Amino acid sequence: MVGGVADLLPSSIGTLIRDARKQRGLTQQQLATELGTSQSAIHRIESGGQNLSLEMINRIAHALESPLISAGPSGPTHFRVEGPTTLRGSIDVRSSKNAAVALMCAALLNHGRTVLRGIAQIEEVNRLVEVLTSIGVRATWSEDRSELELVRPADLNLAGMDAAAARRTRSIIMFLGPLLHDEQRFDLPYAGGCNLGARTITPHLHALRHFGLEVRATQGFYRARVHEPGGDQRSITLIERGDTVTENVLMAAAQFPGRTVIRNASANYMVQDLCFFLQELGVQINGIGTTTLEVFGLDRIEQDIVFAPSEDPIEAMSLLTAAIVTRSELTICRAPVEFLDIELAILEEMGLRYRLSPEYPALNGRTRLADITVLPSELHAAADKIHAMPFPGLNIDNLPFFAVIAAAAEGRTLIHDWVYENRAIHLVDLTKLGAEVQLLDPHRIVVTGPTRWRGQELVCPQALRPAVCLLLAAMAARGTSVLRDVYVINRGYEDLPNRLNALGARIEVFKD
Repeated sequence: MVGGVADLLPSSIGTLIRDARKQRGLTQQQLATELGTSQSAIHRIESGGQNLSLEMINRIAHALESPLISAGPSGPTHFRVEGPTTLRGSIDVRSSKNAAVALMCAALLNHGRTVLRGIAQIEEVNRLVEVLTSIGVRATWSEDRSELELVRPADLNLAGMDAAAARRTRSIIMFLGPLLHDEQRFDLPYAGGCNLGARTITPHLHALRHFGLEVRATQGFYRARVHEPGGDQRSITLIERGDTVTENVLMAAAQFPGRTVIRNASANYMVQDLCFFLQELGVQINGIGTTTLEVFGLDRIEQDIVFAPSEDPIEAMSLLTAAIVTRSELTICRAPVEFLDIELAILEEMGLRYRLSPEYPALNGRTRLADITVLPSELHAAADKIHAMPFPGLNIDNLPFFAVIAAAAEGRTLIHDWVYENRAIHLVDLTKLGAEVQLLDPHRIVVTGPTRWRGQELVCPQALRPAVCLLLAAMAARGTSVLRDVYVINRGYEDLPNRLNALGARIEVFKD
Protein backbone atom coordinates (compact mmCIF):
# COMPACT_ATOMS: atom_id res chain seq x y z
CA MET A 1 0.00 0.00 0.00
CA VAL A 2 1.69 3.20 -1.13
CA GLY A 3 -0.73 6.05 -0.65
CA GLY A 4 -3.77 7.46 1.11
CA VAL A 5 -7.01 9.08 -0.04
CA ALA A 6 -5.75 12.42 1.29
CA ASP A 7 -2.95 12.40 -1.31
CA LEU A 8 -5.05 12.24 -4.50
CA LEU A 9 -3.64 15.32 -6.22
CA PRO A 10 -2.70 14.59 -9.84
CA SER A 11 0.99 15.22 -9.02
CA SER A 12 1.11 12.92 -5.98
CA ILE A 13 -0.96 10.07 -7.45
CA GLY A 14 1.14 10.30 -10.62
CA THR A 15 4.28 9.75 -8.56
CA LEU A 16 2.69 6.73 -6.84
CA ILE A 17 1.77 5.22 -10.22
CA ARG A 18 5.24 5.80 -11.63
CA ASP A 19 6.92 4.21 -8.59
CA ALA A 20 4.56 1.21 -8.61
CA ARG A 21 5.13 0.73 -12.35
CA LYS A 22 8.90 0.73 -11.87
CA GLN A 23 8.62 -1.73 -8.97
CA ARG A 24 6.87 -4.12 -11.38
CA GLY A 25 9.55 -3.52 -13.99
CA LEU A 26 7.12 -2.18 -16.59
CA THR A 27 7.77 0.52 -19.16
CA GLN A 28 5.21 3.23 -19.79
CA GLN A 29 4.35 1.54 -23.09
CA GLN A 30 3.76 -1.84 -21.40
CA LEU A 31 1.43 -0.28 -18.82
CA ALA A 32 -0.37 1.61 -21.59
CA THR A 33 -0.92 -1.66 -23.47
CA GLU A 34 -2.43 -3.31 -20.37
CA LEU A 35 -4.80 -0.37 -19.95
CA GLY A 36 -5.65 -0.03 -23.64
CA THR A 37 -4.32 3.53 -23.85
CA SER A 38 -1.26 5.33 -25.24
CA GLN A 39 2.23 5.78 -23.84
CA SER A 40 1.76 9.55 -23.99
CA ALA A 41 -1.35 9.25 -21.78
CA ILE A 42 0.66 7.30 -19.17
CA HIS A 43 3.36 9.96 -19.33
CA ARG A 44 0.77 12.70 -18.68
CA ILE A 45 -0.68 10.73 -15.76
CA GLU A 46 2.70 10.11 -14.16
CA SER A 47 3.72 13.74 -14.71
CA GLY A 48 0.65 15.01 -12.86
CA GLY A 49 -0.83 16.51 -16.01
CA GLN A 50 -4.12 14.64 -15.95
CA ASN A 51 -6.89 14.38 -13.38
CA LEU A 52 -7.93 10.79 -12.57
CA SER A 53 -11.23 9.31 -11.43
CA LEU A 54 -11.26 6.68 -8.69
CA GLU A 55 -12.41 4.18 -11.33
CA MET A 56 -9.31 4.88 -13.44
CA ILE A 57 -7.06 4.70 -10.38
CA ASN A 58 -8.54 1.30 -9.54
CA ARG A 59 -7.93 0.08 -13.12
CA ILE A 60 -4.30 1.18 -12.90
CA ALA A 61 -3.93 -0.41 -9.45
CA HIS A 62 -5.29 -3.71 -10.85
CA ALA A 63 -2.90 -3.56 -13.81
CA LEU A 64 0.04 -2.90 -11.48
CA GLU A 65 -1.13 -5.46 -8.89
CA SER A 66 -0.60 -2.72 -6.30
CA PRO A 67 -3.21 -0.98 -4.09
CA LEU A 68 -2.38 2.64 -4.84
CA ILE A 69 -4.78 4.14 -2.33
CA SER A 70 -6.36 3.24 0.97
CA ALA A 71 -8.92 4.65 3.33
CA GLY A 72 -6.22 5.01 5.97
CA PRO A 73 -5.41 8.02 8.17
CA SER A 74 -6.42 11.33 6.66
CA GLY A 75 -6.62 14.89 7.93
CA PRO A 76 -3.76 17.11 9.07
CA THR A 77 -0.12 16.06 8.93
CA HIS A 78 2.04 16.43 12.06
CA PHE A 79 5.75 16.31 12.98
CA ARG A 80 7.19 14.48 16.00
CA VAL A 81 10.68 15.79 16.82
CA GLU A 82 13.20 14.10 19.13
CA GLY A 83 15.90 16.38 20.49
CA PRO A 84 18.41 17.71 21.09
CA THR A 85 19.87 17.31 17.61
CA THR A 86 23.40 17.68 16.30
CA LEU A 87 23.54 18.17 12.54
CA ARG A 88 26.51 17.28 10.35
CA GLY A 89 27.46 17.17 6.70
CA SER A 90 26.22 19.40 3.88
CA ILE A 91 22.92 20.29 2.25
CA ASP A 92 22.01 22.07 -0.97
CA VAL A 93 19.69 25.06 -0.94
CA ARG A 94 16.78 24.44 -3.28
CA SER A 95 15.27 26.89 -5.72
CA SER A 96 13.22 29.87 -4.65
CA LYS A 97 9.54 29.33 -3.82
CA ASN A 98 8.71 32.99 -4.41
CA ALA A 99 10.50 33.06 -7.76
CA ALA A 100 8.80 29.83 -8.84
CA VAL A 101 5.27 31.11 -8.26
CA ALA A 102 6.04 34.42 -10.01
CA LEU A 103 7.42 32.56 -13.03
CA MET A 104 4.38 30.27 -13.14
CA CYS A 105 2.14 33.35 -13.26
CA ALA A 106 4.39 34.94 -15.89
CA ALA A 107 4.03 31.83 -18.07
CA LEU A 108 0.53 33.13 -18.82
CA LEU A 109 2.21 35.87 -20.88
CA ASN A 110 3.89 33.36 -23.15
CA HIS A 111 2.00 31.83 -26.07
CA GLY A 112 4.90 29.45 -26.59
CA ARG A 113 6.22 26.63 -24.43
CA THR A 114 7.57 27.49 -20.98
CA VAL A 115 9.75 24.95 -19.14
CA LEU A 116 10.72 25.77 -15.56
CA ARG A 117 13.67 23.72 -14.38
CA GLY A 118 14.29 22.68 -10.78
CA ILE A 119 11.31 24.42 -9.17
CA ALA A 120 10.39 23.37 -5.65
CA GLN A 121 7.95 20.48 -5.11
CA ILE A 122 5.85 22.32 -2.53
CA GLU A 123 2.17 22.81 -1.78
CA GLU A 124 2.21 26.42 -3.00
CA VAL A 125 3.35 25.20 -6.40
CA ASN A 126 0.77 22.39 -6.35
CA ARG A 127 -2.03 24.89 -5.69
CA LEU A 128 -0.91 27.08 -8.57
CA VAL A 129 -0.70 24.07 -10.90
CA GLU A 130 -4.30 23.26 -9.95
CA VAL A 131 -5.38 26.82 -10.72
CA LEU A 132 -3.51 26.93 -14.03
CA THR A 133 -4.83 23.58 -15.25
CA SER A 134 -8.37 24.57 -14.26
CA ILE A 135 -8.23 27.52 -16.68
CA GLY A 136 -6.86 25.44 -19.54
CA VAL A 137 -3.07 25.59 -19.14
CA ARG A 138 -1.37 22.28 -19.90
CA ALA A 139 0.99 21.56 -17.01
CA THR A 140 3.26 18.53 -17.37
CA TRP A 141 6.01 17.35 -15.04
CA SER A 142 8.99 15.51 -16.49
CA GLU A 143 9.31 11.88 -15.41
CA ASP A 144 11.90 12.75 -12.75
CA ARG A 145 9.87 15.85 -11.78
CA SER A 146 12.88 18.10 -12.39
CA GLU A 147 11.02 20.19 -14.99
CA LEU A 148 7.52 21.65 -15.26
CA GLU A 149 6.26 22.41 -18.75
CA LEU A 150 3.49 25.01 -19.08
CA VAL A 151 1.61 25.64 -22.33
CA ARG A 152 -1.32 28.06 -22.27
CA PRO A 153 -4.26 27.78 -24.65
CA ALA A 154 -5.16 30.55 -27.07
CA ASP A 155 -8.17 31.36 -24.87
CA LEU A 156 -8.12 30.87 -21.12
CA ASN A 157 -11.19 29.39 -19.39
CA LEU A 158 -11.31 31.80 -16.45
CA ALA A 159 -14.87 30.78 -15.61
CA GLY A 160 -13.54 27.31 -14.81
CA MET A 161 -10.95 28.53 -12.29
CA ASP A 162 -10.51 26.30 -9.23
CA ALA A 163 -11.52 28.87 -6.61
CA ALA A 164 -10.73 26.59 -3.66
CA ALA A 165 -7.11 26.16 -4.78
CA ALA A 166 -6.82 29.87 -5.62
CA ARG A 167 -7.92 30.89 -2.14
CA ARG A 168 -5.16 28.82 -0.57
CA THR A 169 -2.41 30.89 -2.18
CA ARG A 170 -1.58 34.56 -2.06
CA SER A 171 0.12 34.15 -5.44
CA ILE A 172 -3.22 34.34 -7.24
CA ILE A 173 -2.99 38.14 -6.92
CA MET A 174 -0.18 37.99 -9.50
CA PHE A 175 -2.69 36.91 -12.15
CA LEU A 176 -3.82 40.54 -12.42
CA GLY A 177 -0.81 41.72 -14.42
CA PRO A 178 -0.82 38.91 -17.04
CA LEU A 179 -4.60 38.70 -17.46
CA LEU A 180 -5.40 42.37 -17.99
CA HIS A 181 -4.13 42.14 -21.57
CA ASP A 182 -6.28 39.09 -22.39
CA GLU A 183 -9.61 39.83 -20.81
CA GLN A 184 -11.78 42.94 -20.48
CA ARG A 185 -13.66 41.39 -17.56
CA PHE A 186 -12.56 38.66 -15.17
CA ASP A 187 -12.92 37.61 -11.54
CA LEU A 188 -10.25 36.41 -9.11
CA PRO A 189 -10.96 34.77 -5.73
CA TYR A 190 -9.70 36.64 -2.70
CA ALA A 191 -6.02 35.85 -2.11
CA GLY A 192 -5.12 33.60 0.79
CA GLY A 193 -1.74 32.38 2.04
CA CYS A 194 -0.27 32.97 5.50
CA ASN A 195 -2.18 34.52 8.36
CA LEU A 196 -0.02 37.59 8.88
CA GLY A 197 -2.70 40.21 9.40
CA ALA A 198 -4.22 42.73 7.00
CA ARG A 199 -2.45 42.62 3.64
CA THR A 200 -3.99 45.20 1.38
CA ILE A 201 -3.83 44.96 -2.40
CA THR A 202 -4.15 48.75 -2.71
CA PRO A 203 -0.55 49.14 -4.03
CA HIS A 204 -1.36 46.66 -6.83
CA LEU A 205 -4.55 48.48 -7.81
CA HIS A 206 -2.89 51.91 -7.65
CA ALA A 207 -0.11 50.79 -10.01
CA LEU A 208 -2.18 48.71 -12.43
CA ARG A 209 -4.65 51.55 -13.05
CA HIS A 210 -1.96 52.89 -15.40
CA PHE A 211 -2.77 49.92 -17.65
CA GLY A 212 -6.54 50.46 -17.52
CA LEU A 213 -7.34 47.99 -14.71
CA GLU A 214 -10.14 48.75 -12.25
CA VAL A 215 -11.03 46.28 -9.50
CA ARG A 216 -14.11 46.14 -7.30
CA ALA A 217 -14.19 43.86 -4.24
CA THR A 218 -17.39 41.80 -3.89
CA GLN A 219 -18.30 38.81 -1.74
CA GLY A 220 -15.34 36.44 -2.09
CA PHE A 221 -14.00 37.84 -5.38
CA TYR A 222 -12.09 40.69 -6.96
CA ARG A 223 -14.08 41.77 -10.04
CA ALA A 224 -11.66 43.21 -12.59
CA ARG A 225 -12.59 45.43 -15.53
CA VAL A 226 -10.09 46.68 -18.12
CA HIS A 227 -10.40 49.70 -20.41
CA GLU A 228 -8.01 50.92 -23.10
CA PRO A 229 -5.40 53.08 -21.30
CA GLY A 230 -4.08 54.87 -24.41
CA GLY A 231 -0.59 56.25 -25.04
CA ASP A 232 2.72 54.43 -25.35
CA GLN A 233 4.51 55.76 -22.24
CA ARG A 234 3.94 54.88 -18.58
CA SER A 235 5.68 56.32 -15.54
CA ILE A 236 4.59 54.53 -12.36
CA THR A 237 5.74 55.22 -8.82
CA LEU A 238 4.82 52.36 -6.49
CA ILE A 239 3.33 53.50 -3.18
CA GLU A 240 4.89 50.42 -1.56
CA ARG A 241 8.22 48.83 -2.46
CA GLY A 242 6.68 45.38 -2.42
CA ASP A 243 7.85 42.25 -4.21
CA THR A 244 4.51 41.04 -5.59
CA VAL A 245 3.34 44.51 -6.64
CA THR A 246 6.61 45.02 -8.55
CA GLU A 247 6.17 41.62 -10.21
CA ASN A 248 2.56 42.40 -11.13
CA VAL A 249 3.55 45.68 -12.78
CA LEU A 250 6.48 44.01 -14.59
CA MET A 251 4.12 41.41 -16.06
CA ALA A 252 1.64 44.10 -17.10
CA ALA A 253 4.43 46.16 -18.68
CA ALA A 254 5.87 43.12 -20.51
CA GLN A 255 2.84 43.05 -22.84
CA PHE A 256 2.45 46.81 -23.08
CA PRO A 257 4.01 47.70 -26.46
CA GLY A 258 5.68 50.86 -25.24
CA ARG A 259 7.95 52.16 -22.50
CA THR A 260 7.14 51.74 -18.81
CA VAL A 261 9.25 53.24 -16.02
CA ILE A 262 8.67 51.71 -12.57
CA ARG A 263 10.02 53.75 -9.65
CA ASN A 264 10.35 52.58 -6.04
CA ALA A 265 10.50 49.04 -7.41
CA SER A 266 11.63 46.08 -5.32
CA ALA A 267 15.06 44.74 -6.28
CA ASN A 268 14.61 41.52 -4.32
CA TYR A 269 15.68 38.07 -5.49
CA MET A 270 12.34 36.91 -6.93
CA VAL A 271 11.91 40.20 -8.82
CA GLN A 272 15.35 39.80 -10.37
CA ASP A 273 14.57 36.23 -11.45
CA LEU A 274 11.33 37.44 -13.05
CA CYS A 275 13.28 40.14 -14.90
CA PHE A 276 15.79 37.57 -16.19
CA PHE A 277 12.88 35.37 -17.34
CA LEU A 278 11.15 38.23 -19.15
CA GLN A 279 14.42 39.15 -20.84
CA GLU A 280 14.66 35.58 -22.15
CA LEU A 281 11.16 36.09 -23.58
CA GLY A 282 12.42 39.12 -25.50
CA VAL A 283 11.29 41.93 -23.18
CA GLN A 284 13.92 44.65 -22.75
CA ILE A 285 14.45 45.62 -19.09
CA ASN A 286 17.00 48.13 -17.82
CA GLY A 287 17.94 48.75 -14.18
CA ILE A 288 17.68 45.19 -12.82
CA GLY A 289 18.83 45.17 -9.19
CA THR A 290 17.89 48.83 -8.66
CA THR A 291 14.71 50.60 -7.56
CA THR A 292 14.05 52.05 -11.04
CA LEU A 293 13.14 49.67 -13.84
CA GLU A 294 12.65 50.63 -17.47
CA VAL A 295 10.60 48.11 -19.46
CA PHE A 296 10.02 47.97 -23.21
CA GLY A 297 7.16 45.51 -23.70
CA LEU A 298 5.97 43.46 -26.65
CA ASP A 299 2.54 43.29 -28.25
CA ARG A 300 2.73 39.48 -28.28
CA ILE A 301 5.13 37.05 -26.60
CA GLU A 302 5.57 33.62 -28.19
CA GLN A 303 8.81 31.86 -27.29
CA ASP A 304 9.88 28.34 -26.39
CA ILE A 305 11.93 28.87 -23.26
CA VAL A 306 13.71 26.83 -20.58
CA PHE A 307 14.49 28.73 -17.39
CA ALA A 308 15.88 27.79 -13.95
CA PRO A 309 15.11 30.11 -11.02
CA SER A 310 17.90 30.72 -8.54
CA GLU A 311 18.23 29.28 -5.05
CA ASP A 312 16.10 30.50 -2.16
CA PRO A 313 17.79 32.87 0.35
CA ILE A 314 14.98 32.21 2.85
CA GLU A 315 15.58 28.46 2.79
CA ALA A 316 19.30 29.20 3.12
CA MET A 317 18.58 31.28 6.23
CA SER A 318 16.40 28.48 7.61
CA LEU A 319 19.30 26.05 7.28
CA LEU A 320 21.77 28.54 8.78
CA THR A 321 19.42 28.89 11.76
CA ALA A 322 19.12 25.11 12.12
CA ALA A 323 22.91 24.86 12.40
CA ILE A 324 23.16 27.80 14.81
CA VAL A 325 20.48 26.72 17.31
CA THR A 326 21.66 23.08 17.36
CA ARG A 327 25.30 24.21 17.75
CA SER A 328 26.30 22.14 14.73
CA GLU A 329 28.97 22.31 12.05
CA LEU A 330 27.06 22.30 8.78
CA THR A 331 27.78 23.37 5.20
CA ILE A 332 24.93 25.07 3.36
CA CYS A 333 25.74 24.71 -0.34
CA ARG A 334 24.47 26.89 -3.19
CA ALA A 335 23.46 29.79 -0.95
CA PRO A 336 22.60 33.03 -2.82
CA VAL A 337 25.01 35.16 -0.81
CA GLU A 338 24.17 38.49 -2.45
CA PHE A 339 20.75 38.20 -0.79
CA LEU A 340 22.23 37.21 2.59
CA ASP A 341 24.88 39.91 3.03
CA ILE A 342 23.10 41.82 5.81
CA GLU A 343 22.00 38.65 7.60
CA LEU A 344 25.57 37.34 7.66
CA ALA A 345 26.92 40.71 8.81
CA ILE A 346 24.48 40.76 11.76
CA LEU A 347 25.29 37.14 12.65
CA GLU A 348 29.01 37.86 12.52
CA GLU A 349 28.48 40.83 14.86
CA MET A 350 26.60 38.46 17.22
CA GLY A 351 29.64 36.15 17.29
CA LEU A 352 28.87 33.56 14.62
CA ARG A 353 31.90 31.83 13.13
CA TYR A 354 31.56 30.67 9.54
CA ARG A 355 33.50 30.11 6.33
CA LEU A 356 32.58 31.15 2.79
CA SER A 357 33.67 29.34 -0.37
CA PRO A 358 34.58 31.24 -3.55
CA GLU A 359 31.51 32.45 -5.41
CA TYR A 360 30.06 30.76 -8.50
CA PRO A 361 27.01 31.45 -10.73
CA ALA A 362 23.52 29.98 -10.36
CA LEU A 363 21.90 28.13 -13.26
CA ASN A 364 20.29 31.40 -14.38
CA GLY A 365 23.84 32.61 -15.06
CA ARG A 366 23.32 35.79 -13.05
CA THR A 367 22.82 35.14 -9.31
CA ARG A 368 25.97 34.72 -7.19
CA LEU A 369 26.16 31.58 -5.02
CA ALA A 370 28.60 30.33 -2.37
CA ASP A 371 28.85 27.53 0.18
CA ILE A 372 28.58 28.61 3.82
CA THR A 373 30.05 26.43 6.57
CA VAL A 374 28.60 27.29 9.99
CA LEU A 375 30.74 26.50 13.04
CA PRO A 376 29.47 26.04 16.63
CA SER A 377 29.65 29.51 18.21
CA GLU A 378 28.98 31.37 21.45
CA LEU A 379 26.51 34.09 20.45
CA HIS A 380 25.62 37.32 22.20
CA ALA A 381 22.69 39.67 21.65
CA ALA A 382 22.81 42.12 18.77
CA ALA A 383 24.01 45.59 19.74
CA ASP A 384 21.00 47.26 18.08
CA LYS A 385 17.46 46.21 17.26
CA ILE A 386 17.04 43.78 14.38
CA HIS A 387 14.56 44.86 11.73
CA ALA A 388 13.87 44.18 8.08
CA MET A 389 14.23 46.59 5.16
CA PRO A 390 13.64 46.32 1.42
CA PHE A 391 16.55 44.76 -0.45
CA PRO A 392 19.47 45.19 0.00
CA GLY A 393 18.40 45.27 3.67
CA LEU A 394 17.63 42.28 5.87
CA ASN A 395 14.88 40.30 4.14
CA ILE A 396 11.45 40.54 5.79
CA ASP A 397 11.00 36.76 5.49
CA ASN A 398 14.34 36.14 7.24
CA LEU A 399 13.49 38.32 10.25
CA PRO A 400 11.61 35.60 12.24
CA PHE A 401 14.67 33.34 12.26
CA PHE A 402 16.49 35.94 14.33
CA ALA A 403 13.97 35.32 17.13
CA VAL A 404 15.19 31.71 17.40
CA ILE A 405 18.83 32.79 17.06
CA ALA A 406 18.39 35.52 19.68
CA ALA A 407 16.91 32.94 22.05
CA ALA A 408 20.17 30.96 21.69
CA ALA A 409 22.33 34.05 22.33
CA GLU A 410 23.40 35.67 25.60
CA GLY A 411 21.47 38.85 26.39
CA ARG A 412 18.37 40.78 25.28
CA THR A 413 17.52 41.38 21.62
CA LEU A 414 14.80 43.67 20.31
CA ILE A 415 13.17 42.46 17.07
CA HIS A 416 10.94 44.86 15.17
CA ASP A 417 8.61 43.39 12.50
CA TRP A 418 7.09 46.62 11.17
CA VAL A 419 5.40 45.00 8.16
CA TYR A 420 3.14 42.27 9.60
CA GLU A 421 1.12 42.89 12.73
CA ASN A 422 0.48 39.20 13.48
CA ARG A 423 3.88 37.63 12.93
CA ALA A 424 5.49 38.92 16.12
CA ILE A 425 2.55 37.47 18.03
CA HIS A 426 3.14 34.05 16.43
CA LEU A 427 6.78 34.18 17.56
CA VAL A 428 5.67 34.32 21.19
CA ASP A 429 4.89 30.60 20.75
CA LEU A 430 8.64 30.04 21.23
CA THR A 431 7.96 30.49 24.97
CA LYS A 432 6.20 27.10 24.95
CA LEU A 433 9.56 25.53 24.09
CA GLY A 434 11.34 27.41 26.90
CA ALA A 435 12.33 30.72 25.30
CA GLU A 436 11.86 34.05 27.07
CA VAL A 437 9.94 36.23 24.61
CA GLN A 438 8.20 39.43 25.69
CA LEU A 439 5.60 40.94 23.36
CA LEU A 440 5.86 44.73 23.48
CA ASP A 441 3.18 45.37 20.84
CA PRO A 442 1.95 43.61 17.66
CA HIS A 443 5.19 44.54 15.88
CA ARG A 444 7.94 44.21 18.52
CA ILE A 445 9.30 41.48 20.75
CA VAL A 446 12.22 41.28 23.17
CA VAL A 447 14.00 37.92 23.28
CA THR A 448 16.29 37.07 26.20
CA GLY A 449 18.72 34.19 26.00
CA PRO A 450 20.33 31.78 26.23
CA THR A 451 17.46 29.29 26.29
CA ARG A 452 17.25 25.81 27.77
CA TRP A 453 14.92 24.45 25.12
CA ARG A 454 12.41 21.80 26.24
CA GLY A 455 10.09 19.58 24.23
CA GLN A 456 6.40 20.45 24.01
CA GLU A 457 3.28 19.75 21.96
CA LEU A 458 2.23 22.71 19.81
CA VAL A 459 -0.28 23.60 17.13
CA CYS A 460 1.46 25.00 14.07
CA PRO A 461 0.68 28.72 13.52
CA GLN A 462 -0.78 29.46 10.10
CA ALA A 463 2.24 31.53 9.14
CA LEU A 464 5.10 29.88 7.27
CA ARG A 465 8.27 31.32 8.82
CA PRO A 466 7.09 31.31 12.49
CA ALA A 467 6.02 27.69 11.99
CA VAL A 468 9.49 26.74 10.73
CA CYS A 469 11.01 28.63 13.67
CA LEU A 470 9.13 26.31 16.04
CA LEU A 471 10.41 23.26 14.16
CA LEU A 472 14.03 24.48 14.36
CA ALA A 473 13.69 25.26 18.07
CA ALA A 474 12.18 21.81 18.66
CA MET A 475 15.29 20.25 17.10
CA ALA A 476 17.37 21.94 19.83
CA ALA A 477 14.97 21.02 22.65
CA ARG A 478 15.39 18.19 25.17
CA GLY A 479 12.83 15.45 24.78
CA THR A 480 9.92 15.02 22.38
CA SER A 481 8.07 17.84 20.65
CA VAL A 482 4.96 17.47 18.51
CA LEU A 483 4.09 20.13 15.94
CA ARG A 484 0.52 19.64 14.75
CA ASP A 485 -1.01 20.60 11.38
CA VAL A 486 2.13 21.42 9.41
CA TYR A 487 0.48 22.13 6.03
CA VAL A 488 1.85 25.68 6.10
CA ILE A 489 5.43 24.33 6.31
CA ASN A 490 4.84 21.98 3.38
CA ARG A 491 3.43 24.96 1.48
CA GLY A 492 6.85 26.61 1.46
CA TYR A 493 9.47 23.86 1.95
CA GLU A 494 10.12 20.72 -0.07
CA ASP A 495 10.55 17.50 1.91
CA LEU A 496 12.10 19.40 4.83
CA PRO A 497 11.87 16.63 7.49
CA ASN A 498 13.66 14.02 5.36
CA ARG A 499 16.31 16.49 4.28
CA LEU A 500 17.01 17.43 7.92
CA ASN A 501 16.92 13.78 8.98
CA ALA A 502 19.68 13.07 6.45
CA LEU A 503 21.81 15.52 8.46
CA GLY A 504 21.11 13.85 11.82
CA ALA A 505 17.72 15.25 12.85
CA ARG A 506 14.99 12.92 14.17
CA ILE A 507 11.69 14.13 12.73
CA GLU A 508 8.78 11.73 12.21
CA VAL A 509 5.92 12.66 9.89
CA PHE A 510 2.57 11.20 10.99
CA LYS A 511 -1.20 11.57 10.90
CA ASP A 512 -3.75 10.83 13.61
